[in-house]
Amino acid sequence: MTTSADLLTLSPVIPVVVVDDAAHAVPLAQALLRGGIGVIELTLRTPAALAAIERVAAEVPEIVIGAGTVTTPELAEQAVKAGAAFLVTPGCTERLLNAVEDTGLPFLPGAATVSEALRLYERGLTALKFFPAEAAGGVDYLKSIGGPLPQLRFCPTGGITPQTAPEYLALSNVGCVGGSWLTPKEALAAGDFGRVETLAKVASGLK
Repeated sequence: MTTSADLLTLSPVIPVVVVDDAAHAVPLAQALLRGGIGVIELTLRTPAALAAIERVAAEVPEIVIGAGTVTTPELAEQAVKAGAAFLVTPGCTERLLNAVEDTGLPFLPGAATVSEALRLYERGLTALKFFPAEAAGGVDYLKSIGGPLPQLRFCPTGGITPQTAPEYLALSNVGCVGGSWLTPKEALAAGDFGRVETLAKVASGLK
């Protein structure tokens, strides 16, 4: 069974995707797989998101499908029912953290400060999402907290580009990064999944 720590090792980049049309979900997931990316985080930011997760879980079982932007216990429950294999939160309240833990799924809880990271560590969590990465201090911030908190590993997400991703991945406390650049909105709108595949091939080779 996949653990939360395992989520940081599935791919150097976890595609963070906003889907407006559930019909795009399956060809999108297939394009990512062809490009060497075996994981996807579909964010619960649109009405189509849950249906998109259902379709990918049913029709593209080879990819590890996660639900992102889980902000309430209700969304966590809905994501589980849709077939999500993991959950990602942008931050954590006690109520949300309890609900996500209760699902039994692996998850990446969001933290942006040392205090938030320590609070999650007190709950036994060592694989975290660092969000919003660039706005919260970026590479320099993560490098700084690596000394006092060496037991924590992160998936930084938010504002990361193909150019800056290698800087994050070079850090000892970073397992992977989250990136929206693999699935540009204009490419999805045009059904240009070949572009998604090309971007995925480049991302899968990052170290």
